[in-house]
Amino acid sequence: MTASARVAVLVAAAGAGWEAQALDLVERGGPGLVLSRRCVDLTDLLATATTRLADAAVVSPTLPGLDADSVAALQRCGVAVVAVGTAEDLRDGEADRLLRLGVGRVLPADRLEELAPALLAAGAETTPDHPEEIPETPAEERGRARLVAVWGPTGAPGRTTVAVGLASEAAAAGHEAFLLDVDPYGGAVAQHLGVLDEVSGLLAAARAANTGRLDGERLGTLARQASERLRVLTGLPRADRWPEVRPQAFDDLLDEARALTGQGLVVLDTGFSLESDAGDAFGGGAPQRNGMTLEALRVADEVVVVGAADPVGLARLARALVELREVVPGVAPRVVVNRTRASLGWADKEVRGMVEGFVTPRDVHFLPDDRAAADRALMAGTSLAESGDSPLRTAMAELARAVVGDPPQPAARRGLRRRRAGRAR
Repeated sequence: MTASARVAVLVAAAGAGWEAQALDLVERGGPGLVLSRRCVDLTDLLATATTRLADAAVVSPTLPGLDADSVAALQRCGVAVVAVGTAEDLRDGEADRLLRLGVGRVLPADRLEELAPALLAAGAETTPDHPEEIPETPAEERGRARLVAVWGPTGAPGRTTVAVGLASEAAAAGHEAFLLDVDPYGGAVAQHLGVLDEVSGLLAAARAANTGRLDGERLGTLARQASERLRVLTGLPRADRWPEVRPQAFDDLLDEARALTGQGLVVLDTGFSLESDAGDAFGGGAPQRNGMTLEALRVADEVVVVGAADPVGLARLARALVELREVVPGVAPRVVVNRTRASLGWADKEVRGMVEGFVTPRDVHFLPDDRAAADRALMAGTSLAESGDSPLRTAMAELARAVVGDPPQPAARRGLRRRRAGRAR
């Protein structure tokens, strides 16, 4: 916006007592402000914002439906958000909650004389539709955990086994680890680790994030402490609950998970499908069935792709690598070929060559078809790291060392201490 341009303002005050004064201030705010529309509710506000004819919005904290996802939708339309509330509206940390939602500024109703300058400043800072891309700083340099997305094609190639194995081996090696089950078709991390949970950690965290109430402390209480250094956020209890995880809430959840894990490892057990749905009428903020999987792959510091070693599994893996490259251009995944066995007749070198024909991987790893070890861990509800030595556990530990990168601190390598509470959080 140029210095001579006027800031077009939307007002959605939900009938607040300060609304009339705010409308008057905007209309009389000088040459820099113009009242674009008084919106009757959030739907009206979002619909008007999609016209791209407004620069800022004044909202009430009591506006029904106002959450992180709706604020993000406004921002995607180039509309900055200023909240105005009474002392009653802003009590008990409500101002901080609004800021976590993405609101640019929170103004007490008894300081409405500051509204015009706040709107002018907000309009000047409005993000353009296509902002200049800023090079991403590696997670380690940002002082937060690396995020690893474990993905693979349909057919149960072993995504959850690998995700649980990576997180538990990293924890056993002395690294802080956080395992999130974000499979939109109904995850199985809780079953793999024998976690009894009446409340989905993912849904509870998503609800808290969407209302601006998710912070590190809250996320820590929603996660289950599976071992001394391993936290687990359980997944969807039913596949039809996926719409409850809103896009902006999921992004905020990932940020909090990284911050909570320090410089450790955040592992996401994702779904299989990369199909993308059309966006909604209000700026593309509607949840998509595969939105969590797609976002996890886009923001991950590393992508681990899991495929099965049999003919069907390798054919699916080849197609999946092409599909992944279309969704995340330039990705260099770490490919894991699971359930390898001599009876298939292929050497590791041959399988590696097939993979490299479709993508340039970071590396290709092979996990043996060790059914005895896998069954022993699954039946006991434990990780491979807790189930004793086996060929599969050895291969999984080598994979984890490759993903984590830095060698563990010797003093931090301890046995895992299970703490499985059965109560709901």
